[in-house]
Amino acid sequence: MSTAQILIFAILGLAMVFFLWGRWRYDVVAFTALIAAVIGGVVPSANAFVGFGHPAVVTVATVLVISKALQASGILDQVANLLVRTARSQTAQMSTLSGLGATLSAFMNNVGALALLMPLALRLNGRPAALLMPLSFGSILGGLITLIGTPPNIIIATFRADVTGEPFRLFDFAPVGAPVAVIGLIFVVTIGWRLIPRDRSGRKSAADLFEVRDYIAEASIPEESELIGVSVAELEHRHDDRSIVVSLIRGDTRMLHTLRRQILRAGDRLLIRTDPGVLDKLAADKGLELAGETELSDENLRSKDVGLIEAVVPPGARIEGRSAQMLHLRRRYGAALIALARQGEPVRERLSTIRIQPGDILLLQGEADSLPDVISALGCLPLAERGLSLGRPRQMWLPIAIFGVAIFATAFNLAPVHISFSAAVIALILLNRVTPREAYETIDWSVIILLGSMIPLGGALQSTGGTELIAGAILGLAGAIPTFAIVAIILIVTMTLSDLMNNAATAIVMAPIGVAIAQQLQVSADPFLMATAIGASCAFLTPIGHQNNVLVMGPGGYKFGDYWRMGLPLEVLIVLVSVPLILVFWPL
Repeated sequence: MSTAQILIFAILGLAMVFFLWGRWRYDVVAFTALIAAVIGGVVPSANAFVGFGHPAVVTVATVLVISKALQASGILDQVANLLVRTARSQTAQMSTLSGLGATLSAFMNNVGALALLMPLALRLNGRPAALLMPLSFGSILGGLITLIGTPPNIIIATFRADVTGEPFRLFDFAPVGAPVAVIGLIFVVTIGWRLIPRDRSGRKSAADLFEVRDYIAEASIPEESELIGVSVAELEHRHDDRSIVVSLIRGDTRMLHTLRRQILRAGDRLLIRTDPGVLDKLAADKGLELAGETELSDENLRSKDVGLIEAVVPPGARIEGRSAQMLHLRRRYGAALIALARQGEPVRERLSTIRIQPGDILLLQGEADSLPDVISALGCLPLAERGLSLGRPRQMWLPIAIFGVAIFATAFNLAPVHISFSAAVIALILLNRVTPREAYETIDWSVIILLGSMIPLGGALQSTGGTELIAGAILGLAGAIPTFAIVAIILIVTMTLSDLMNNAATAIVMAPIGVAIAQQLQVSADPFLMATAIGASCAFLTPIGHQNNVLVMGPGGYKFGDYWRMGLPLEVLIVLVSVPLILVFWPL
């Protein structure tokens, strides 16, 4: 091996190790690897940032913005509610939710499709675990059907353009992806869900999910307390938000609205969300009198103006890795973190300092009207059903009409996908269907950084001859086995990597390897690229392989090892079904 090959293998190998470790965000790892490759000379400095202008990156960003506009229109909410509420039995509910999730995911961001349907699933069934994993898997399967269904398909399509001069078109993935998705859905709703452990019942409401009384204590202010005359905001500030007053009871009056501006008086009773050990110190220092066990009721924590909301933290959210204390939730957003659950279990550690992780469920208290905006600002997804957007029909259908025109232009080769979808985003902004601020906030910049960083690294793997080296090693190990078996090997290896690290990064690494194998075998690269696309999008063994799997983990009460129970037979089935289909529609 040459020095350049050794260096690029070392950089990519270390990047994969850090992807799997998860200590640092994948976008930080990818960008660090890119800069290391530039310093090492395997990526020319002039080409360091060409990945950020790559058509695949632009397409992914525009799909996210269009998905936001479709969700905001309210029409999808109405369709989902109508279809799902007509389903009575659990099997019918599961089939409807999973099928609808797959259909939506074929044309919009699959995380957005899951976010739309997950609140419905939580309300429909006494055992959400039976619905949420099938819904997650269904929305992932739907992404196999079209070019825009998932980032790996976009990456593979543009990579084919670099190799052959012609990209995969919008529906080129459907002959393989659609049958795989349908057969996968049939397995999920008939057999797969039964493989989920029966004790994974999940929780439907805050009362079930959070043992709030473990977080809340009651204290009263005696006559001699030095807190008399102090505002609630000042009390919280003195303890750096480690103690949050969630309710003030004065006589027969409960004060929740404008709570932080209230001035404390003798005899006031406070319900305080505090960290273990802090309340005793607060009482000792300031003369609070602790009450016995507090009997909490709904009216203690919410009112006409003050509400509670549950939200799940998606991967890449701006609050990931930060604590409530670091975020200054109370002062900056006017919201209090009342409780937190992780993997379906309430967290009893110090809530103010615990680092928030993807999949965590937060219980927040704040002004009822502003809570949805707070959730959006934090980058989280609400777990409560949203009200329907009853706008004028023209306004509700306008985003769909714009999206339809972009699909038409792409499908009939009137414009490349990144141009037609960019035009659609401009139209949505000019027609005020989505604001520029919403557009920027909707784009998952961690994915953009990941793609922009990994594309030059994938190019370096090719330019240094690393892909040919790996291809030769795979062919040497495979020996004289049939070519279709080598296609299956590429699919299985890609699928395995996608279960362990980001699917877009997997596609970028595996696509040039598949092409190099095809070139050495002197056959068409298409079946190997299609196998890479299918494998990169099929992450069912772990919750970390796909964002959707992480999002349903907490609400469904799943454990890390639950996913392979349904995911392993599903992946085996996908291999058995997709390899023959690939060779039929994309022959060697």
